[in-house]
Parts: sequence; C-alpha cells; structure tokens
Amino acid sequence: MTELVRVLRGLRRLPDDPRGAFAHRLRIGLAVAALILILSLLR
Repeated sequence: MTELVRVLRGLRRLPDDPRGAFAHRLRIGLAVAALILILSLLR
C-alpha cells in the first residue's frame, strides 16, 4: 500500500511550464485509458 501511495504522489507532481504540465497530464491520461482498455478486454 505504501508503494501505491508513493507512485500516486509522484504522478501528482507537475512541471512548472504549461507545456510540460500538459504533456504530463496527457501521458497519465493515456496510461489510464490503456489500463482501462486492457482490463475491459480481460473480462
């Protein structure tokens, strides 16, 4: 559980510049979408 909290805190850190923050949010969104797709295909 502690490892999960550490990973989630790392995901919250955003770069100072707007382009970096957008790219970070886009990567996180794509990762979540891929995870949802994989989980839905397994069911």
